[in-house]
Amino acid sequence: MQDPEPILEIDDLTVMRGKALLDGVSWCIHPGEHWAVLGANGSGKSTLLNVVNAFMGPARGSMRILGHKYGRDSWDAVKIRIGFVSGTVHNLIDDGEPVVWALVGGKRAMINFWGHAAEEEVEEARQILRQVECGHLLDARWCQLSQGEKQKVLIGRALMARIRLLILDEPCAGLDPVARENFLGFLERSAARAEAPTHILVTHHVEEVTDSFTHVLLLREGKVLASGPKETVFTSENISETFNAPIELNKTERGYRLEFLGSPRDFGI
Repeated sequence: MQDPEPILEIDDLTVMRGKALLDGVSWCIHPGEHWAVLGANGSGKSTLLNVVNAFMGPARGSMRILGHKYGRDSWDAVKIRIGFVSGTVHNLIDDGEPVVWALVGGKRAMINFWGHAAEEEVEEARQILRQVECGHLLDARWCQLSQGEKQKVLIGRALMARIRLLILDEPCAGLDPVARENFLGFLERSAARAEAPTHILVTHHVEEVTDSFTHVLLLREGKVLASGPKETVFTSENISETFNAPIELNKTERGYRLEFLGSPRDFGI
């Protein structure tokens, strides 16, 4: 039986902006995998997201997403299958936007919906709101939502477009500790659904890498430090090198935790 086509294939990708922001990055994601991407500030995480979303182009290398090759095929057909959840997106939505309309706009690739929504689109939005555990927000407007609710609604907005790939760019930024735990629990349930799109979580925090994430990509100074199944990549040695500090990575019943073993200035690589 032929292996299913990868969701994403990146080979020897280099991005230059005066210097190499990404340097020879290779990465492959197969169906059924959920990835966490970690690295220090300046490691290349944001640049990698920008390339996947076609906001930036590479100087060298190749990229295929869902069978489409960047630079050869129309990327419009790719972008409508990618959901992107970030603070940048929810800051663009008007305070008075009805939550249901925010979801319908996702299906139309439109921020701040205008025009006429078909009744079946509105009903689908209502169903997805319930799916992302926000059924109580059916009649709410954007300004009435908490930060965590906005993140859930943005995921619902992405699901309206029948996406295959969901990119979560530091989705817990700005959440208080309780809201973060609630949102991480929601993510865990979201990724466990049989029809769930492939999840990519970009974060600084190992605590946010829940059990649903099967694989990890570690970046350092624009290069791949380690990539593969979480059980083999998530080690104290790799995390120490990723963040240039002496760190012990511990797995507890509630997830991963870091213990710093000394001052970063004492740890030279």
